[in-house]
Amino acid sequence: MIRLSRSPSLTRLGPGERYGLDVLIDQSRLLVVDDQDADVVTLDIVPSDAAPDRARWAAGEWGYTISDGRVAVAPATIVHVTNVAGAVMELMSKAQDRHQRPLASSNPLVQLGLERQPVVTQAAAALRAAVAQAAGRRPVRYLAPWPDGKRWAAAFTHDVDVVAGWPAFTALRLVELLRKGELTRANRVLRAALSARRTNPAWQGMVDVLAAEREAGVVSTWFLLCGTPTFATMRAGDLTYSPDSLTVKRLLDALAAAGCEVGLHGSFATYNNAEEFLQQRRRLEALGGAAVGVRQHYLRMWPGKTQRAMRWAGFSYDATYGFADRNGFRLGVADIVPAWDVSGLDEVPLIWMDRALSKYRGIEDPFVWVDDALELAAAARAVDGLWVGLWHCNLTPPLGYPGAPEAYGRLLTEITRREPYIATLDRLVAWRRARRLVRARSVAPDGRVELSDPTVALDQNR
Repeated sequence: MIRLSRSPSLTRLGPGERYGLDVLIDQSRLLVVDDQDADVVTLDIVPSDAAPDRARWAAGEWGYTISDGRVAVAPATIVHVTNVAGAVMELMSKAQDRHQRPLASSNPLVQLGLERQPVVTQAAAALRAAVAQAAGRRPVRYLAPWPDGKRWAAAFTHDVDVVAGWPAFTALRLVELLRKGELTRANRVLRAALSARRTNPAWQGMVDVLAAEREAGVVSTWFLLCGTPTFATMRAGDLTYSPDSLTVKRLLDALAAAGCEVGLHGSFATYNNAEEFLQQRRRLEALGGAAVGVRQHYLRMWPGKTQRAMRWAGFSYDATYGFADRNGFRLGVADIVPAWDVSGLDEVPLIWMDRALSKYRGIEDPFVWVDDALELAAAARAVDGLWVGLWHCNLTPPLGYPGAPEAYGRLLTEITRREPYIATLDRLVAWRRARRLVRARSVAPDGRVELSDPTVALDQNR
């Protein structure tokens, strides 16, 4: 437990520093006490000559000063948290790729070679340890990391990019494989496509993913495109199907029966267009999707600008913050955090996706993709965090990905074997919002606490 100091250095924090401090405390799971008379550790902000620079902070020199009953945080530390978790450095960069996305090189963790470590969540864990050290005989309480006594969480998500017209996608994929010299794999794809010519392998891929998840006891979140396709959007690889098609209606019925969540896969036109976001959201809702969350197609967004348009259109969370060309912790967290400077919007960072490896890294073995996913899941698990993965349901042999369905089965088996809390993104966001608001109204002399929300448990495994 901690009590926030009433010193001027803390009460006069600017918006950026306040955001960083709030994220740090939230990530630490330290229970904040409203009772100013309670004998608990006090947290303060104190300038320090030894304040860590960005490289030292990211390497584990967090900038905490510990004394009896008190932990002081260097202002530079919370600035670093804001810059990473709030994507401030990316927002300030002007460098873009051909899809108008910030270059990965503008991310401070990529610059330091630390994007595969959840450094902000690690800094919060270090704060938790510092408070325990400063407490002495004072009571220390933490909030539970996840519901049902689970120590970490995992979420499976799917972007629905292909519904109809699958031969065109197979042809494009064959060209991609041939350019890479993957002749054996291309031959396997061609044989599978010829065998499936009287069927719709895009639909079968979705059915197979749902069946595999049902067997594993997993519920997932699916993001659907909801604009009107044109020749131009199809040529650009953007809107490729009508959300009013019979196949999409069948899919929505199957997702509802499985208890899955449906969110919006924002098209290219939504990049900074709030009205287009709103129209596509309403169209999805009319089809039966909940549409509280959104993920941009191709992860195409500009930090801040796109998120403000999302929030204006009524979305409560964004699941876009992942790297397109690599996997890792783009915001430095294995968790859910509020969006910087966009009130009411939560960020659910994407930690891993299949195509970051096959498309951008040239790795064609689906089982190697899974190894990469499990490595990042282990990093999230080590900090009691959240792993969010993206598996494209069109990864089937006729569409260009032999071995992919079997690899996804292995991913499901290996993740569930490690016993995470698994839920749809909307449920995870709702629970994290509730936990973020919990406070201790009072602390009894024997250390018992009265919580503002008794439905959120304390951590019994400290």
